[in-house]
Amino acid sequence: MDETRWLSAAKWVPKIGRDALRADIMAGVTLAAYLLPAGIGDASLANLPPEAGLYACLFSGLVYWLFCSGRHTAITVTSAISLLLGASLGNLAGGDPARFRALAACTALLVGMLALSAWVVHAGVIVNFISETVLVGFKTGVALHLVSTQLPKLFGFQGGHGNFWERSGEIIAHLDETNAAAFAAGGGALLVLLLGKVWLKHKPVALMVVIAGITIGSLARLGEHGVKMLGAVPEGLPTPGLPAVQWSDLNTLFPLALACFLLGTVETAAIGRTFGLKYGYRVDNNQEFLALAAANFAAGLGRGFPVSGGMSQSLVNESAGARTPLSGLVAGVIILLVTVFLSGMLRNLPQPVLAAIVLVAVTGLVKLDALRRIWRFGQGEFAVALVALLGVLGSGLLRGVLIGAVLSLVLLLRRASRPRVTELGRVPGTEYFADVIRHPENERLPQTLIIRSEASLLYFNVEHVRDSILELLNERGQDVRLIILYLGMVPVVDLAGAELLADLHRDLAERGIALRLAEARGPVREALRRSSFEQAYGPVEANETVTSVLRKNVERMCSHG
Repeated sequence: MDETRWLSAAKWVPKIGRDALRADIMAGVTLAAYLLPAGIGDASLANLPPEAGLYACLFSGLVYWLFCSGRHTAITVTSAISLLLGASLGNLAGGDPARFRALAACTALLVGMLALSAWVVHAGVIVNFISETVLVGFKTGVALHLVSTQLPKLFGFQGGHGNFWERSGEIIAHLDETNAAAFAAGGGALLVLLLGKVWLKHKPVALMVVIAGITIGSLARLGEHGVKMLGAVPEGLPTPGLPAVQWSDLNTLFPLALACFLLGTVETAAIGRTFGLKYGYRVDNNQEFLALAAANFAAGLGRGFPVSGGMSQSLVNESAGARTPLSGLVAGVIILLVTVFLSGMLRNLPQPVLAAIVLVAVTGLVKLDALRRIWRFGQGEFAVALVALLGVLGSGLLRGVLIGAVLSLVLLLRRASRPRVTELGRVPGTEYFADVIRHPENERLPQTLIIRSEASLLYFNVEHVRDSILELLNERGQDVRLIILYLGMVPVVDLAGAELLADLHRDLAERGIALRLAEARGPVREALRRSSFEQAYGPVEANETVTSVLRKNVERMCSHG
């Protein structure tokens, strides 16, 4: 078996030149500087110890580059998935931190299994099922929920529980309990990070804030002033292995894993499309499933939690000059060195500083331009985004992402179930027929109604097509003696579609109206032949245009005249 069919690195590693290697090393260093605080921050969102974020970034980064097809995508823990874990695993873990960590690692393994299954069946198309409209609304909801979890840490008081609205009420009620030292540390870090986004774009500002926070936390002894610190981060690597969970846990974790999988695949695909279009290379969605499977297997076995492509991390990677996925390997090696030798230095990092890092990172989830674009496109689309947003705020993240996925499928099915059916007329002075509704100047033919369906005739849309045809017939009145159904835009007809045509043929004949088909494609003619349509109503000829149908009808009338 040719390993290049699934090991992408075998294709591009031999082609790396000296300049590209140098650029990837520098980009990997910059990426690692960004991933370190992001991993710690997202572990906090997931209610996991900081080393879990480091392990997830480390182990996934060491394998993802071998399989991925995108050149700039950075694999990492993300705010959306981390918050989803933190909000979903608490009750299942029953307050046991060790069980919580095991469930998080098991979720990563389940995500890996889902991604591997999707790769095996070549299901790359599923990433297109979650509409961008739903995703924008969901991410905005995630951002607001995230803010409600981090503001108490920034102000230095105990946060509340429940959904966004309950947390927000708790924040307002406890503002008078703000710890001045905590707010000074967190507020200062927040100000530096925000200024860094403007003046030092794509620089490791977060890493500098972490170093400054550790230094100030140690020298000023902020812990003695009521400021919560990060605490001990174990040095060294965990022993890889399967998490200690029960078989019954798998069923409980599956909906969460599915939600993480959907979020991860959609986000990773969006990143790949963005940079693929910019640099002119193709991203294989099926190959990305394999890369995500390998990354999540590594993260799960390495005591981490689910990972996916991260947009902000990928932007850092690209802006730092990365040319190939090798930069991800370099970043993984650097995180490995920090985890083994330097992680103990993180114990004096103030929690408010970490909250500031998370709050700034989450700004990337809110796409105001995308919301404005959706609003301009149509209020219906904006309402869909709003439903996804409110689903997160009112029902929680897990139900919110599932609501988004179901909503996307419902919208898809609704559009597919209501294809456009329109009347055609002759373009003056030609033999071409076009839409009469949009172009009233097109000529209607006497006693003839020409109709075009603009989608496949399938079981879930045949009633709509039937009703539309009869509605157009009623609008024309009683003079119609011939209906020509133009099928040039109908690629597929299933059994229900074939039965629709047979029923129309029979019902119209009882009213003295002939039904003829035009421009039926090969697969459509074969389907009608298999359904016995031709045996009952005559052959459906290839290359039968509207004009030729009209000509034959005139000849038939003359022969009977």
